[in-house]
Amino acid sequence: MNPTEFAAAQWTRATGAGVDPHEYRRVTDGLTSVTDWGPSFRATGRAYLQRAEDAGSPLSAGEYLLTAARWFHLATLAPYAEAPRAAVEADHALSRAFAVLEPGARRVSGDGFTGWLRGPADGRGTVVVVPGLDSAKEEFLDLASALLARGLAVFAMDGPGQGVLAAATSLRPDYERVVGRVVDALGVARVGIVGLSLGGYFAARTAALEPRVAAVATVSGPFRLDWEELPPPVRDIMIRRAGGADAARDFAHHVDLAGLAPRIAAPLLVVDGGRDVIPGVTNGASLARLAPLGGYLSVPHGDHLLGNARPDWLPHLGDHMARTLTATPA
Repeated sequence: MNPTEFAAAQWTRATGAGVDPHEYRRVTDGLTSVTDWGPSFRATGRAYLQRAEDAGSPLSAGEYLLTAARWFHLATLAPYAEAPRAAVEADHALSRAFAVLEPGARRVSGDGFTGWLRGPADGRGTVVVVPGLDSAKEEFLDLASALLARGLAVFAMDGPGQGVLAAATSLRPDYERVVGRVVDALGVARVGIVGLSLGGYFAARTAALEPRVAAVATVSGPFRLDWEELPPPVRDIMIRRAGGADAARDFAHHVDLAGLAPRIAAPLLVVDGGRDVIPGVTNGASLARLAPLGGYLSVPHGDHLLGNARPDWLPHLGDHMARTLTATPA
């Protein structure tokens, strides 16, 4: 894939993550090869670090640091030897941003996870945000903002094979064990969980197997994967994140929610984009149909992660989580 095609494929994902669309165009228009992606995006991130140093107020510095975190994370989306370093830079920039903007935010880490707990200690509930195959906690800051605005606390995490943990850990299908340790560490009785892309599988699986999940939503999550039909770029990412071709193939074979969906007792919202058609990936309509309390929202013009259709689903998802977590437990 040439750099123009690659940039076009990442366009709504990048802008949905919160980078300025005009700056994205300026950065990607200057690429001569996909191999330039990582260095160019890291350079943009470093420019925002310098802006933070030169800022005239703590607020401006914090906002620049959040933007730096986004650019550093996006640097990891193309094959790049320094991608692990970019993930660390994203993590550090996010940490510095919260120290300035939200001094009450708390870093929580444990076996197989790390992330940030934000929002009120006495809020309406706590939501765990789970990233996907090559996403990370830095990518979904707008989702966190929507949940925070509804009075919820939010724990945005990196799990095995994700974000800052990708260099030292590998993807694992039994993500419910990781979330169980997250809930223990947070010290709450019940949580909501939102999973995006492959994180949608993790969230649905967790909701089926972890009884403390009281609300769940998936965005562009797979119901089933067929390894043989997956496009080579997706397989390549999975091989890197799972720790080898055999491990990736085995992981993909585990991604099948047919047997687990009927066990999801919590209210479930499944969000799909009508233009999200990836070979080898079965979208979420079957998950919504098989789950006892499943609801389905399909946005016809939405692409993968629906970065091109945020008003069509993000408020709905935020309301679903807030309404469900506020309800009195049965």
